[in-house]
Amino acid sequence: MSTKISAWPAATPMWVDLGVDDVDAAKAFYAELFDWTFTPGGPESGGYLLAVLRGHAVAGIGPKQAPEAPASWTTYLASDDVDETAGKILNGGGQLIAPPFDVMDSGRMALASDSLGSVFGIWQAGNHIGAERVNEHGALCWNELHTRDQEAARSFYTDVFDVSFQEIHDDGHEYSTIRRPLDGREVGGVFNDAEASLPDHWMTWFASDHVHGTALRAVELGATLIRPAADSPLGRTAIVRAPQGETFGIIDAPRTSD
Repeated sequence: MSTKISAWPAATPMWVDLGVDDVDAAKAFYAELFDWTFTPGGPESGGYLLAVLRGHAVAGIGPKQAPEAPASWTTYLASDDVDETAGKILNGGGQLIAPPFDVMDSGRMALASDSLGSVFGIWQAGNHIGAERVNEHGALCWNELHTRDQEAARSFYTDVFDVSFQEIHDDGHEYSTIRRPLDGREVGGVFNDAEASLPDHWMTWFASDHVHGTALRAVELGATLIRPAADSPLGRTAIVRAPQGETFGIIDAPRTSD
């Protein structure tokens, strides 16, 4: 496990939040699945809640901003200057869904889509640094871009965030890890999902101490399994569709720091 007390380095996927129709139902599902508790984001937060694990914020849940949008987890990437990053997104062929704005004293953010349509957020930390616990049961441990055009996706994120990539070839799948500019640490992945029926998107992965048990519990709580628990080169994994339709992965909790 790892506890984080300072701002995450630029380009690190450092927060996820969920937009749903029924916030109370989502609270009940994730409280049972991951033992999360919840605290309100503040009187001006519009019903946004912080999911808390053993005293530290690990994710957010709130009402969908657009009623017609599907329920989904959004990945946020750290930025030292959200306004500058937003300019690079536009120059790189992406779009701004929500231009940069302040979130009280918590930080400054924007919502964007990359040049291939994947939605993500950018966050410049104020009082809120993002995930305060990672790499343990019920906490964020990996973020992964699924794309039909890995070359174009890599080019976009290199131009915007100055990241580099490490190619991994396994069982015929094209996969790259994302290395942040500060220290070259692998902080995310890009999966070439050319045959997928879904549009390009970022996938959120939570750690689990018992993937099979967590997957079964999710089903008991009303979820369905897109991919049942199975072994992979990175550990045991499963992919879950929660009762309101959002999708996330679960994977063996890593035995590493942040």
